[in-house]
Amino acid sequence: MSASNLASVEPATSMPAPESIASPVVQVRGLEKSFKKRQVIQSLDWSVPSGRVIGLLGRNGAGKTTLLRCLLGLSPIDGGSVELFGESMLEPGGKRMHRIGFVPQTFDLFPWMKVRAYLDFTAAFYERWNASLVDRLLGAWELDGKQKIGELSQGQRQKLAIVRAIAPDPDLLVLDEPVASLDPQARRAFMSELLTLMRAPGKTVIFSTHITADLERADADIALLRDGRIQFMRPLAELRERLKRVVFERPEAWSHPPVVAGTLKSHVQDRRAVLLVEDPMVESLHALAARENATVQIETPTLEDLFVELA
Repeated sequence: MSASNLASVEPATSMPAPESIASPVVQVRGLEKSFKKRQVIQSLDWSVPSGRVIGLLGRNGAGKTTLLRCLLGLSPIDGGSVELFGESMLEPGGKRMHRIGFVPQTFDLFPWMKVRAYLDFTAAFYERWNASLVDRLLGAWELDGKQKIGELSQGQRQKLAIVRAIAPDPDLLVLDEPVASLDPQARRAFMSELLTLMRAPGKTVIFSTHITADLERADADIALLRDGRIQFMRPLAELRERLKRVVFERPEAWSHPPVVAGTLKSHVQDRRAVLLVEDPMVESLHALAARENATVQIETPTLEDLFVELA
């Protein structure tokens, strides 16, 4: 899919409410990041308004983890700028760090500490700490406060990382594949807890995941990272409404897909031509099918279908 086609979907900074334009939670301009000779992030612009749940999608190796770490000042950038809550992340200290929660892909810190001791130790660094929430989640998620972190399973360590991230009541919660190590039951419980906590006014969540069902459950805005840039960011409901899968089928094979206005991606499978089309004109599609001696089906793709097509 060409850059020009992707650009036609929507700019990365989709139109938020007027108050969001004045003070986005995250403002990225011209971000550059390379590892050795490989450029992972290039000229990336991104504006994230307050009060949204953002699902960051991209293929393996697209740079999702790198981008999240750059946002939080955990990885030095090669160029451009990152602002959180209106302040530059060149100096990532200060009170705004009390407003941020982060769950990395893996949690392997302090293996000698016991769960409860670790959480008590962490609480001392935050202005806000919801002790009753911690107690409830430890019980609900079956985490033994007396057990050493090094003795926990990977899934249990991930649960602990989530508890530690949401206990300070953050205004911005950043999660990097937060449910990758959780079983389906635990993942559903986490998503329910997350959405309950973060639907309060002014709360913003950015999380990367390959589990599209979680993004659908959260009714998230979808941000697509491809070729080192945020290619677009749109509410999931809008993607479903405007992007359609159009399938033409006829007795003879297609040598190439038919030309349809708004096509973002297309391919042929012998007698079938499959197109992903933005805002298709139904009458025109039926007229084209009649000219080509074909039938036409217009389908609403799932988020997984869209991810496979667009990423």
